[in-house]
Amino acid sequence: MTSTAASLRAPALAFSHRWRAVNDWLVQHQPLWRPVPFSEPAPAWLRDCPELAGWLEAITDEECDCWTNNPEAFACEAARFIPDLAAYGELVAVPELATSERAQAAALPEVRAVDMPGRKRLQAGAFAASLSPLEGKLVDWCCGKGHLARTLVEQGVESVLGLEWNAELVNDGNRLAQHYGDPVQLRQQDVMASNVAWPAAGQGVALHACGDLHRQLIKTGSAAKATRLAISPCCYHLMASTHYQLLSVAACNHARPLTMDRRTLRLAVQETVTAPARERRQAAVVSVWRLGFDALQRHLRGADRYLPVPSHPARLNTGDFRTFCTWAADKKRLELPAQVDWLYWLAKGERRLQQVRRHELLRHLFRRPLELWLVLDYAVFLEEQGYRVRLGTFCERSLTPRNLLLDAVRGRA
Repeated sequence: MTSTAASLRAPALAFSHRWRAVNDWLVQHQPLWRPVPFSEPAPAWLRDCPELAGWLEAITDEECDCWTNNPEAFACEAARFIPDLAAYGELVAVPELATSERAQAAALPEVRAVDMPGRKRLQAGAFAASLSPLEGKLVDWCCGKGHLARTLVEQGVESVLGLEWNAELVNDGNRLAQHYGDPVQLRQQDVMASNVAWPAAGQGVALHACGDLHRQLIKTGSAAKATRLAISPCCYHLMASTHYQLLSVAACNHARPLTMDRRTLRLAVQETVTAPARERRQAAVVSVWRLGFDALQRHLRGADRYLPVPSHPARLNTGDFRTFCTWAADKKRLELPAQVDWLYWLAKGERRLQQVRRHELLRHLFRRPLELWLVLDYAVFLEEQGYRVRLGTFCERSLTPRNLLLDAVRGRA
């Protein structure tokens, strides 16, 4: 049995223990997930794990699609070449905090869900159901138009104060709350400012507050001794500093913690399940163009290095490969020769996309563990501040991949 698998089966199941297991597993396998397939055609693991590389190169597009949607099954297959990947399932396992029936019942009735996208309505319902019973007064952190706030008062919460920096959203949200007679008041507030007023014995909730915003709630709310903090984090990489700073003392004191920068943290939120088929097809075409241009620029410059190209204007989406390359070369001040075999370099891009998809299949196996590495650090921090913490999923992945929920109640059992 590998050390990681053994640690996961150890009797102690404290969040600090789980964080160490996830951290050590990620540290051990850094060569597999740190290289970015789009910019690194030949990472070192191809040489170090030739059997794994050969197997990945040989899988079909259908198998690639299937395993993209079932990482645990993929981990079991890949464990034939790297045995410790078999620990994946245990590593990422967390309980479900609400059934789909309870989530549906807690969603705001459609007739009252004005200006509220259907997916957001169901997410808010699932979030509310996972926290039931939730009573008293709440602070809705980064509340937008107050959709979550209005869902919570429908479930019996006494009142909600919503904090949101966007004045237009605040005005729209207050208009909706007044129209329906909801005990919800939204206030324009930069939650990163030092003047955030925390109500006495108030509770804090946040559904998909990004990066530093949800970390600010964790720190500010716990410092104010909020009686309950319930947070579904999102966009962990959106932060002011270039490197992630661990929150918990236990994680900071670990012998070998991961070091993570903004770019690498993006891996935790790269999964999407909601993009329409047309958008996915267009994204694949543009990826082929970008990879074809990358192969061309390496050839022209005589340098086997990735050359980042900025986001392109939407008008290029209806163009062709040559038009894209001409635009990209101009942006990078690269002179194209008079004669270019565009079909050759386009075919290069198509082959590279096939390779990238298979290499990403391996790299994306580490998305959920990396997200848990972050959220478990939050959980340990909150325990250190005197909270009893639950961690689980509040909805199905198909509703949102960002479905983790931390629920922290003040006072130890």
